[in-house]
Amino acid sequence: MAERTDAQESTQAPEAQPLLGDAAKPRRRRRSTPDEVLAAAEDTARAGILEITDASTLGEGHEVRGEEDRLSTHLFECTLKGYRGWSWFATLSRAPRSKTATVCEVGLLPGPDALLSPEWVPWSERVRPEELAAQRKADQETAAQGGADQQAPVEENADGEGSEQGRRTEAGAAEATSQRHSAETQTTGR
Repeated sequence: MAERTDAQESTQAPEAQPLLGDAAKPRRRRRSTPDEVLAAAEDTARAGILEITDASTLGEGHEVRGEEDRLSTHLFECTLKGYRGWSWFATLSRAPRSKTATVCEVGLLPGPDALLSPEWVPWSERVRPEELAAQRKADQETAAQGGADQQAPVEENADGEGSEQGRRTEAGAAEATSQRHSAETQTTGR
């Protein structure tokens, strides 16, 4: 018998090679209508939410959204103070051919009119050039008016320790006060 090469085997039996998926299979789309079994499980959704909050914070408003096959989200009005426009949610699912709903996830979701915090902006982007210029001008005026009698405030870093510039300013002010005190002592003779 003649031996086969790898090139001959791959050209003769393409169906024997494993496929990594069917390219012609269409992708499933989200359901626009909720699953009937899951939509009827409002009490299961309420019970899931009541595991993380008091009954007094769970409102009467109710809506069901179909997410995928056998996956739906129940939305309830949130009556917590400070959470106007927010909704409690419970996402339910079920196994194929099962009539039992299971709670997957619960929590709070902001609605379209919910009060949200603004997006975080780094400090380096929040400080404007005119603010820096105004601060420098105020520092220069303070230095010109106060001279050696006033001590400059010590700026603290994240560790709570004063900055090097603040320590130098503080040391200079202390030295000036010490020199003035010794000069007064020499003139009064004490």
